[in-house]
Amino acid sequence: MTVLLTQAAVLVTAFGLVSAVSVSLRLRRVQPGVAVLTDFLVAAGLIRLAGQPSWASLATASAVIGVRLMVNTSLRVRPDRQHSM
Repeated sequence: MTVLLTQAAVLVTAFGLVSAVSVSLRLRRVQPGVAVLTDFLVAAGLIRLAGQPSWASLATASAVIGVRLMVNTSLRVRPDRQHSM
């Protein structure tokens, strides 16, 4: 992987962390911040995949995307309120 793509992936990850914290503090909720962070991590994974196309990097990128989908789906689902009798 080229040095430029490595640095770009690290910068995208750092921007993702800063953005996630900013969103969480601004909205006073964790869920949107986690969603923003996972989007940035997917972007960093795709940048890494562009620099070193191999089966291992493809598996890593697809695993990150799978985790992102599961986390974002679970954040959107609200738990049922228990009804008191």
